[in-house]
Amino acid sequence: MEQTKSFSGKKIDKSKIINLAHGKIPPQAVDMEEAALGAMMIDKKGIDTVIDILHPDAFYKEQHQAIYAAIHTLFQNSEPIDLLTVSNQLKKDGKLNMVGGDFYLIGLTQKVSSSAHIEFHARIILQKYIQRQLITISSEIIEQSYDETADVFDLLDMAETKFFEVTQGNLKKSSETSDSLVRQALKKIEELGGREGMSGFATGFTKLDALTSGWQPSDLIIIAARPGMGKTAFVISMAKNMAIDFGHGVAVFSLEMSSVQLITRMISSETGLSSEKLRKGTLEPHEWEQLNVKVKNLSEAPIFIDDTPSLSIFDLRAKARRLKSQHDIKVIVIDYLQLMTAGGAAGGNREQEISMISRNLKALAKELHIPVIALSQLSRSVETRGGSKRPLLSDLRESGAIEQDADIVSFIFRPEYYGMTEWDDDDHSPCEGQGEFIVAKHRNGGLDNIRLKFTGHLAKFSDLEDDFGGQLESSMNSSFNDLSSSINPADAFDAPVTPDDDDDVPF
Repeated sequence: MEQTKSFSGKKIDKSKIINLAHGKIPPQAVDMEEAALGAMMIDKKGIDTVIDILHPDAFYKEQHQAIYAAIHTLFQNSEPIDLLTVSNQLKKDGKLNMVGGDFYLIGLTQKVSSSAHIEFHARIILQKYIQRQLITISSEIIEQSYDETADVFDLLDMAETKFFEVTQGNLKKSSETSDSLVRQALKKIEELGGREGMSGFATGFTKLDALTSGWQPSDLIIIAARPGMGKTAFVISMAKNMAIDFGHGVAVFSLEMSSVQLITRMISSETGLSSEKLRKGTLEPHEWEQLNVKVKNLSEAPIFIDDTPSLSIFDLRAKARRLKSQHDIKVIVIDYLQLMTAGGAAGGNREQEISMISRNLKALAKELHIPVIALSQLSRSVETRGGSKRPLLSDLRESGAIEQDADIVSFIFRPEYYGMTEWDDDDHSPCEGQGEFIVAKHRNGGLDNIRLKFTGHLAKFSDLEDDFGGQLESSMNSSFNDLSSSINPADAFDAPVTPDDDDDVPF
């Protein structure tokens, strides 16, 4: 065994020195921690600068965690923060001796003369903490990866969720100056000058786009209706328009229907062939040719469908971030909100879970800077209410938080669903083959009831032709236009619809 002598003359095993040299210690910046804590105790401005950047766990040394926790408590209680008050708070917490007593606190204040560079110090402390978190998570992933019984896809989701939590918990956006924001606003206004006022993503429905200027980035849009009213048919028509006509990438999370069922509906809408014929495969020779020709546009469209059942909000966020990164999607559609789960992150009743889900959907829209469109069920109160059956905001099912979090709340209403033959307006015009898209809440714009054409056998919504030469329906096969009024939408897809059925079929 090779040995050497230390400065004290004692013999030391040289192999141990070599092992120590090749060893690793967690990333840390203890000197920066000391400087930051000292600056906070001598200058209140330093606390205001870093209080929303740091948290106790960000510090490497346990003593420093306790000192910062005491400072944080004083700040929350709006009490003065200095050497004496911090020492007194540590006494209350029973941790003064653990941190090294008053002598150690005095030493911290003597290491700095001001809080001039405290934000820089705090950023380094946070960086080291994030590195330690990444090491911990990676070690856990490595350990679980050796477990042969672990499901690899569950492991992937777990890894992505944990890494996402690191991002959400530590990377906080700072405030921007008025000058910076004004410059950004002016640049956006100039860009919109060449887009004919369309600041968002066009849906292909003329009047709706005129009202909203397209779906806006960072908005949460709720589209609610009773089962069988046409929620899925509307978003399928919209997704097809956005992807094929405008080239916008659309991600559809279908928690109810399979991806093949959903794409079959899109094929029906795009080709003009009834979904019943497509489902049974009973097509005439010319219809097969029509199918092969017109389905090409759909096959090339940037539409991504995920039919994972009982999808949790955390899995949705992970999948959405991946799609945004890999395919630059512009819109997310969720069909439908009540079928999502909180993934065990929220206790309490279902209403609290829905509240948590809606808050997270809004956060997702802001994070990815794209509109998130979520379908929602309405309560049975619509059916039991006398008079007009038009939905109200109070009819939103399970949680008022949906209305609160959403930027736009809209409803789909088809009088035919209730056996009506006329609209309840002044001229009592026929309502066969028509539906109404009701914008009941619009945080950044006006409200309106927009009438659309509904083609039952195609499960398709499109612009309604008016008597004044307005927008014509952009159907791919006009030969079917005159048939829509003779077909009962409730018979589409051979699925009967009753007002009391809570399953969202057929539309």
